[in-house]
Amino acid sequence: MRDCYAGQTTQRLSGTSMTARKILIVEDEQAIREMIAFHLSRAGYDVVEAGEARTARELLADERPDLALVDWMLPDISGLELTRMLKRDKNYEDLAIIMLTARAEERDKVSGLEGGADDYITKPFSPRELIARIQAVLRRSGVNNEEVVKAGVLEIDMAGHRVLVAGREIKLGPTEYRLLQFLMTHPDRVYSRTQLLDRVWGANVYVEERTVDVHVRRLRKALSEENADSYIQTVRGAGYRFSTRGT
Repeated sequence: MRDCYAGQTTQRLSGTSMTARKILIVEDEQAIREMIAFHLSRAGYDVVEAGEARTARELLADERPDLALVDWMLPDISGLELTRMLKRDKNYEDLAIIMLTARAEERDKVSGLEGGADDYITKPFSPRELIARIQAVLRRSGVNNEEVVKAGVLEIDMAGHRVLVAGREIKLGPTEYRLLQFLMTHPDRVYSRTQLLDRVWGANVYVEERTVDVHVRRLRKALSEENADSYIQTVRGAGYRFSTRGT
């Protein structure tokens, strides 16, 4: 563990809500991976783990993490090549990535950053530094770190798993809730049905594209009070978006 960490203590950083933020750790050394996961979990993050790039790709499709910690040296392909692949993939172009590596030379850092990494941390590092870097990257990448997201008369409390319209709680099915959560945290951007299936249902779940339309109709019906259903907008020939503009 001395190769990874400069210190073994960590603490929950005060004043920052990290509930519902999900981090994927891609690290082939189990002891290091588990130690990172331990500290991130204590800091309030939801953690998923992969020991190689293949498993990481599967978890990315199913878990939709907000950020990936990617070790440079992986058993199947390098972390640098994995990062480049993800940044070329439209499904993951918004994914924040921090590379973790013992390669401290300037040319390696430049290669990592030019390959698409949002930050580059060399070993050894302290848990406090890692958590601070994660927070900074999530802020820069626009990932919402608040437990409550508000838009117009609509409010979603992700910690409490509650949705309110004009202050009154409404009931949503689990799929409608995930769909609304995704759209509200990615406002004013159009997503095709295929993209929504990948990001809300998961890439390994095989359902027809028209399933999206069914759940959009259910979601709109549930949001119909106070005209909140108008926030779920159809973009003809392209897909759907969440926006309070023009409503």
